[in-house]
Amino acid sequence: MDRIADTDVRFQRNGAGDRALVFVHGFLDDQHVWDAVIGEIRSDGVETVQLDLAGMGERTDASGPFTLERFASEVGAVVDALDTPAALIGQSMAAPVVELVAAARPERTLGVVLVTPVPLAGTRLPDEAVEPFRSLGGDPQAQRTVRQQLSRGLGEADLDRLAVIGGRVRPEVVRALVDCWNAGHPDGDRPSRYTGPVLVIRGADDGFVTEDMVADGVLKRFGTVEAATVDGAGHWVHIERPAVVAALLDAFLAKTHPAGNTTRGVRPQRWTVAFAEKSAASFAEAFAEDVVLEANTLTRPVEGREQVKQVMETASGIYDSLVFTQESSSGPRTYLEWEATAFGGTQIRGVTILTEDERGQIVRAAIHHRPLGAALRFSAELRDRLRGRIDPAHFYDGDR
Repeated sequence: MDRIADTDVRFQRNGAGDRALVFVHGFLDDQHVWDAVIGEIRSDGVETVQLDLAGMGERTDASGPFTLERFASEVGAVVDALDTPAALIGQSMAAPVVELVAAARPERTLGVVLVTPVPLAGTRLPDEAVEPFRSLGGDPQAQRTVRQQLSRGLGEADLDRLAVIGGRVRPEVVRALVDCWNAGHPDGDRPSRYTGPVLVIRGADDGFVTEDMVADGVLKRFGTVEAATVDGAGHWVHIERPAVVAALLDAFLAKTHPAGNTTRGVRPQRWTVAFAEKSAASFAEAFAEDVVLEANTLTRPVEGREQVKQVMETASGIYDSLVFTQESSSGPRTYLEWEATAFGGTQIRGVTILTEDERGQIVRAAIHHRPLGAALRFSAELRDRLRGRIDPAHFYDGDR
């Protein structure tokens, strides 16, 4: 069990690999609610990380405050302690927590998975609706009843165990936690500051986090988001259908970490994934409508999503191999170094500068190839492959 220095935050690490999965539990639960899901993960090269949030699990003696900011700070410290990029998985009230962590650490975040998520803006239920939840502290039988009502596939043993771990949470902490997920965070009223890939999973029979709540309060806030609904499950879908949730996580990892796409700390993102897939549709998803492409393989910029995606799909097909090796960010700009081969073994290196808008779409891409001979040959190859689709005046003409 590892520990964050000078705190009571401990986290459990299992497995090893070039990426991590950080699992964060929800209201009244503990880190072990993820054990069955972790046991079903089939992705290679993955480390799993679990921890207890303050006031719950092995930290029931923790003092307040019990706020989303405090939880995000602690989970963020765990992410910072890892030596690999991570996908962050949060259930129920932990969904806002992992979103805040990802927004503050996009360079370390592979993606975010929100399981039966409470919206970041909070549920904002009236007092009469949340008072029964506030009064659950010290009453394991009442907690068991609520869990049974909001689930479809929890067995008797599951209900018993959850009632025991929830029953240990102090009544004053229970009230503070309810106020935390009901009030939410101010960032929830605007598009998410996290612009990477997001997967939202809910149980089809979840009577608390409803389909409408997810559609209105969660999905519409993200630019790159997928949604999955699991039949035969309610609010604790990760306990009710762990194999299904694990399969969804494996598929999400495969999309956010394609083979050969990233090395040495470069996070998967729309641009790198599009290169891995070599697909016009993937590039189109990354670009704003008025995107501008500049490059030293172009005699003048190419403008507009339709034309730029054609150029980039064709360009990605010229490379025999391409690996992104370094990344840094400053405000809306991301700087990517890369190494590639083309034309049967010609070595090419370069730097790509991406500028994103507030929605996370690329509005300008500047690509710099070296050495000069390879850049000129690349430009001429683009001209030939795009003849009839893109004005050849954009490219180097070796005859002139």
